[in-house]
Amino acid sequence: MIGENRGTMKKIAVLTSGGDAPGMNSAIRAVVYSASCMGIETIGILRGYDGLIDWETRALTKNDVRDINNRGGTILYSSRCERFFEETYRKQAAEQLRANGIDALVAIGGDGTMRGAIDLGKEGVNVICIPGTIDRDVSCSEYTLGFDTAANTATDAIDRIRDSSISHGRCSVVEVMGRKRGYIALWAGMAASADAIVLPEKWDGNFDHIMDMLRKHHAEGRDSYLVVVAEGVTDAAELANLILKETGIESRVSELGYIQRGGSPTAKDRMYGSLMGAYAVELLKEGKANQMVAIKNDLLISYNLEEALDIQNNELDSFQYQLSLSLSE
Repeated sequence: MIGENRGTMKKIAVLTSGGDAPGMNSAIRAVVYSASCMGIETIGILRGYDGLIDWETRALTKNDVRDINNRGGTILYSSRCERFFEETYRKQAAEQLRANGIDALVAIGGDGTMRGAIDLGKEGVNVICIPGTIDRDVSCSEYTLGFDTAANTATDAIDRIRDSSISHGRCSVVEVMGRKRGYIALWAGMAASADAIVLPEKWDGNFDHIMDMLRKHHAEGRDSYLVVVAEGVTDAAELANLILKETGIESRVSELGYIQRGGSPTAKDRMYGSLMGAYAVELLKEGKANQMVAIKNDLLISYNLEEALDIQNNELDSFQYQLSLSLSE
């Protein structure tokens, strides 16, 4: 049970920033409910840091968020705020919070959101961050909101694409999201029994391994093939053309794109969103300042924002990666 407010906090704000992620609404809901239990008013900031600068807001009560758990995206909308790189606008955002009696801000988003929160902290604003990004690119946390839903969405789409590949005896080259992190490609690729998975953390620019694997499987009598590629690693169309040229296997490209961001959140994303949202308010109740909520060993913990930013881990789980190689043989 969330503890009682000790009277030091009257009003907080919550926003979502950067790319939307399933589970953000669960975090918003938990923030509002937890704050309400302590007699704290919650203000929703619309459109992320842009809305904070321009003070686009709405009051949030329990009734406003009661039935949002099953909704993808974010009811507060989001944006990637270029203006926030300028000190003038950061100061304006901080002044908006002070002028409207906001005691603390809960910011939900990825690494860019965290950097913005650090800058707000330098302006005297207390910010608690919740990691919400489908890419799992906030290194201090073992889990980020939206990943499970995105990985499941990608897996379901790849399964459907593969059905068509089997019918035509083709190779499907499927591009999934992930930017600099390959976890969506790794998990969806393993779940869909991919013949090869191309990951940013492991890519050396050499296509030979992919071609050798496809030739091997072709010689074994396979009737369809699947290569999963994380976006930005290599050009998927170029890879499909190379497969045809080097192996003679007809190939088709599918880019899953923003379908991976949408859809109803999985139970895991709803649960973690609820836990992280409630924990953020608990940190505020305890008098903590400028913290990042994180998951470690399946437990809720927090880091100082500056400390969290310093934790850089661009390595994939080595056992998961090695297993993906073994399962593609």
